Amino acid sequence: MLPNRYIAELTSSLGALEVLARQPESTLNSPVPACPGWTLDALFGHLGSIERWAAAVVRGGQYVQEPAPPAEKAASWFLDGAPDFLATMTSLDPAAPCWNFGPPPRTAGFWLRRQAHEHAIHLVDAHQASGLADPEFAEDFMLDGIDEALAMFAPRQLRLQRMTDPGKAVTFRLPGGTVWNFGTGEVVASVTAAPQDMYLGLWGRASLSETAVLDGDVGLALRVIRGPLTP
Repeated sequence: MLPNRYIAELTSSLGALEVLARQPESTLNSPVPACPGWTLDALFGHLGSIERWAAAVVRGGQYVQEPAPPAEKAASWFLDGAPDFLATMTSLDPAAPCWNFGPPPRTAGFWLRRQAHEHAIHLVDAHQASGLADPEFAEDFMLDGIDEALAMFAPRQLRLQRMTDPGKAVTFRLPGGTVWNFGTGEVVASVTAAPQDMYLGLWGRASLSETAVLDGDVGLALRVIRGPLTP
């Protein structure tokens, strides 16, 4: 996807999150289903930390320590920092050298993609914690997010030993023919799901074991799905 698409999606998700961050304290104290132990307010604290961290990395081009969120009223802290974060993201040069945790090239464009999907997935969290239906995303954006999860994050999870190597390969397939293979060796199973089910399922915001069609070695497919394929 081109940088302006990431910026458009990030701007949209951030705007929706700002609205939800202004909800009553009773709602901000609601639990986040996909993040055990977090309230909605804590979710906004996480976003505020990530935003300040990513913006500092982009501005300096080097790794910096992520700041800790406040223990209370984190949603207000998130709201205070959001404009500066968005200004930094929209003004960056995607080709500029910049530290990141993805594969080469180490450029600032990584952060446009990462923050667009970071905010989209946490917008899903905010909707679920607020008792709202999941937000909808453009199909090209979801396909890009699926690619980020399976081509960048899943191999990283293996490399960091956060999941067990499946030993064989599993194909992840969307209706219409887009496929990703995860693992090495013979393909022995497949996971087929609609784009939104796949996108949210890879991030644990929906259940692929319930929404996907599993073929071949179903036991291996289930183990891979439960990975965790993403952090």
